[in-house]
Amino acid sequence: MTKSDTLSKVPEVTLIFWILKILATTLGETGGDAVSMSMNLGYLVGTGIFAVIFLVAVGVQISAKKFHPVIYWITIIATTTVGTTLADFADRSLGIGYAGGTAILLTLLLASLFIWHRTLGSVAVDTVSSPKSEGFYWVTIMFSQTLGTALGDWTADTAGMGYGGGIIVFGTLLALLAAAYYWTKISHTFLFWAAFILTRPLGAVVGDFLDKPTNHGGLALSRYSASATLLLAMLFFIFAFSHKPAQRTH
Repeated sequence: MTKSDTLSKVPEVTLIFWILKILATTLGETGGDAVSMSMNLGYLVGTGIFAVIFLVAVGVQISAKKFHPVIYWITIIATTTVGTTLADFADRSLGIGYAGGTAILLTLLLASLFIWHRTLGSVAVDTVSSPKSEGFYWVTIMFSQTLGTALGDWTADTAGMGYGGGIIVFGTLLALLAAAYYWTKISHTFLFWAAFILTRPLGAVVGDFLDKPTNHGGLALSRYSASATLLLAMLFFIFAFSHKPAQRTH
């Protein structure tokens, strides 16, 4: 087996990976809102813009011969911004509501994982090295990012927990998943996807906390400055630390 056969096109899952994922999902919320709301383009136009960026980014990522941290994280940002505007469009413009949007997107996400597993035999990230597996990977991620937006909004607004309550809920759930990773025999693949999904609503409520008006429980920060700060933080973690592709374990 050659080295190229053993290396995936996605990064090794480390603490830095999760820090970048949370920063990216928060950036997706503030960036998506900046385009759809601050620029007054609306959710449909915003979704169209970010959908094009998403498709281009995925195309570049899949066509790359090996793992590139910058390309990978640009694609992650693209999935989370299109997820933000798409979820907002479905929940608000189409009138589906947060609960309805969450249920539909959860169904799509589970269907994507099921078809991926039936087709290729595994949904483990360390097997993502072929165009087909990458296609499943990015479709699944897009559904998870969109679901996370709807779930975060539902928790903060419909469930009445507010942004602080949402942060506590999703932060606690992620801590429990981390404990399960180290102290139980639960499938690491399952725990990865559960954590990957939950980081999105965490980012959604953190992003809303940063840029929503103070009378709604937010800090009323500029969406542009918040997005720029989050992007700079991501660039720091991308370039200040080494990033390796996931090593296949089977």
